[in-house]
Parts: sequence; C-alpha cells; structure tokens
Amino acid sequence: MSLHINRAVAEARTNIALVKYWGKRNEALNLPAVGSISLTLDGLATRTEVRFDPSLAADTLNLNGTPAAGKPLTRVMRLLDLVRAASGRTGHAAVTSSNNFPTAAGLASSASAFAALALAATRAAGLSLDGAALSNLARRGSGSAARSIFGGFVEMKAGTQEDGGDSIAAPLATWDVRMVVGITGEGMKATLSTDGMRHTAETSPYYRAWVESHPADLAAGRAAIVHRDLQALGEVAERSCLSMHGSALAARPGILYWSGATVDAFHMIRALRSDGVGVWFTNDAGPHVKALCAPADAPRVEKALASVHGVVRTICCPPGAGAVVIEEGA
Repeated sequence: MSLHINRAVAEARTNIALVKYWGKRNEALNLPAVGSISLTLDGLATRTEVRFDPSLAADTLNLNGTPAAGKPLTRVMRLLDLVRAASGRTGHAAVTSSNNFPTAAGLASSASAFAALALAATRAAGLSLDGAALSNLARRGSGSAARSIFGGFVEMKAGTQEDGGDSIAAPLATWDVRMVVGITGEGMKATLSTDGMRHTAETSPYYRAWVESHPADLAAGRAAIVHRDLQALGEVAERSCLSMHGSALAARPGILYWSGATVDAFHMIRALRSDGVGVWFTNDAGPHVKALCAPADAPRVEKALASVHGVVRTICCPPGAGAVVIEEGA
C-alpha cells in the first residue's frame, strides 16, 4: 500500500538587524520588546525540506547532515504543531535542514532556519499563507525569522496585541548596498540569544534605557532607508549595536559576545572611515562583525576586514530575496 506523503523544500536567507531587537515582551509567543529594521542577505541561506509521512512515529530533524534531538528538535516540533493545527493534519514530519554558514554562532541562523521551516511546512501541509501570516508563524520559531520571510530592508513591528497578531514584519525597500561579514570562528556561541535576552532584561540596569531609546533609532533608520542615506543608516546601526551590547555587558553577570577580533575589527572599520571610506559596523549576539558600505567600497572593506587577526574568512553579501519554495509535491 502506498503512503500519501506531502513534501516541500524552501530556502530562506539570514538577515542582519541594523536597528536591533533585544528582549521580549512575551517569551512564549516570541513577541519582541522593541521593533527592528534589518537587511536580508544574499549568500547566507538555509534550505529546509519538510515531508509529512503517516508512517513516522514522531517528528524528526536532520540538521546539517546530523540527526538532532533536544532543544533544536523541540523548537521545530512546536512550529510543526502550529502548522498541524492550522491545516488539520495529525501526522508527523521529517525535517531536513542545512545552512551554508555557521550555525548558532551569531549569524542569525535561526532567522533563516525558521523562515524556511515555516514556508516549507505550510506548503507541505497544503497551506498557502500570505507574507504577513508567514511572518507571524516564523516569529513563533524565532523572533528574527519573521524578517527573513521578506527580502531587502525589512521592518519588524513590536506590536501591542496580546496574541501577537500585529507583531509581524513587512518589507521597507530594496537598495543596493553591501554587507561584508567577517567570520571570527566556526563554533557555537556560549550564550544563545534567547538566554542572553532574558538575562539582560532581568538583571541589566541599562535595559530599560535601551528600550526607551529605541523608537528614535527606529525612526532614524526608517528615514535613512527612505532617503537612501547610507551615512545616516550607518550611524544609527553602530549606535543601536553598541547600545544593545552595552545593556548586555551591564547585566549581572555581564554577557560578552565579542572576541578580541571583534573589537579589532570595530577599530579597523572606524580607521577606514577616518580615511574617507563610507563604512559602518554592526554586530549581533556573537563575535562576527558586519560592515555596511556602498558596493564600490566593498572590495577595500573586505580586504581590510580579512587582514584583522582572528578573522578567518569574509563574505561579501548584497541584499537578498525573501523566502522561496524550491520544490513541492507528493
């Protein structure tokens, strides 16, 4: 007897927040405490296959070629449960996912992973959701995944509704800039983002100031993108980055995501700027450095970033597209 198996394969790209999101107003629903503005990157992608199979006794996850259990599998199962509830399905699914960049290392792998999972799982289950609904679903897996549904510059709303219905992302614009990523290591970071956010919100005396200063940064970032003002966008990106990490550093005990190479790269980028190159840094919950610049300046920025001791490789990324379905069918 043949089994009726539905499958879909989707791909989503990571995104890097320029105006940061750090902290949650509702952890169970992954509702952010503040809004954010990001850039989806080409070249850093997750490809995920979801196959609903009635012969399976439980959901399974293969991550980067290795069977996964524990917290990664639990997070995937929770999102699959939401898809099953929406579609009326009761069977289990086999999920196979791979990244072409380091996982859980500060490169927003959870953003691309859960955006790809949300799209693949819904299509495999026979659902066709619009961008807003997909963004809402992806957020339940990872807050930043809501942004990876869309390409280019994206704004994520914190929202005010208790159920998170208005806590979704939407595209802002497409603008040809470059993000040069300096990889400072391939291993996983010691403190995962969710844990770092919770600890910062609970113990940092600077966390409330971070939240209160955020609306002005969001407005400045939005205006810079509308006017294609790279300098203004770069300035708010650096400010938001340092403010976010400042609140985490002040937690008790403090959370330090940077390595020596991270700080050296910050100094290098500021030295380049003093030399007339329009480049600004940002950095997420990890040691890697991202440099925002114009396309014409990217080769010089990449060469300089690669020269920093501790930077093991660089990736130059143009803006990327939103999540897409690669294959689907029984």
